[in-house]
Amino acid sequence: MGTAPDAHVAQTHEASVLRQDFSVMGTVVSFDVRRGAVSGPAARRAMRAACTVLARLDAVFSLWKPDSPMSRLRRGDITLGEAPPEVVEVLDRCDEVRRRTHGWFDPWSMPGGLDPTGLVKGWAATRALAVLVDAGVAGAMVNAGGDVATAGEPAPGAPWRIGITDPRDPGRLLCAVVSPGAVATSGTYERGLHLIDPFSGLRRSAYRSATVVGSDLALADALATALCVSGTKGASSILAAGYGAIVVAHDGVARVIGDVAAEAAPRAS
Repeated sequence: MGTAPDAHVAQTHEASVLRQDFSVMGTVVSFDVRRGAVSGPAARRAMRAACTVLARLDAVFSLWKPDSPMSRLRRGDITLGEAPPEVVEVLDRCDEVRRRTHGWFDPWSMPGGLDPTGLVKGWAATRALAVLVDAGVAGAMVNAGGDVATAGEPAPGAPWRIGITDPRDPGRLLCAVVSPGAVATSGTYERGLHLIDPFSGLRRSAYRSATVVGSDLALADALATALCVSGTKGASSILAAGYGAIVVAHDGVARVIGDVAAEAAPRAS
């Protein structure tokens, strides 16, 4: 269970910037909100509401909670028609990405049964971001364990720039990318070899990391997983979606797929 939705909020620059960390979905979701003309209390209420959305979705989709609708559906205790509408929406999105990736992203082929985790985190972060956007804030970033959804601007006329970890040295940045709305990374440098080849059922990773950049985090999240597993076979799916990617091979060589606005990472002072 995540921490309380009224988790600690750090305020800087006379409360024009609000930041918050929220433990949920087996990770830490970080919020960075530039409130603009929205009052401080209203912005904080929106952040609490966004955390409540994430906690509710965790209760629906968690496979660690045996009584969650997703766990019950996986066991066959309920039918899809008996599941909450969010489950139907997510599985429809999963089926769409399965077709887009020619089966390299396939939650129905995971060990133990149906597992949409590779899309749910990005999808849930986007839902949380929508709460902040609806509240009228000038800019917001929701970072769900390295999968990042953005809206608006961090400062007038400035885009959100997201640092990409160098998988050869996780304490350093490989580069920074300008976010068009979503930046998602899949890889082995933090969790080890955990990705599953849906065709063989074996653990596989063609790259050390694959970062996908596009407009929708749910799609970028799933495409990053598929690309990391499939390797060069997955490039066509990235290009067909109009997205871009940065991949780092096991020999440390990085290359760009499609159109990505990448910048040199800032040097540590």
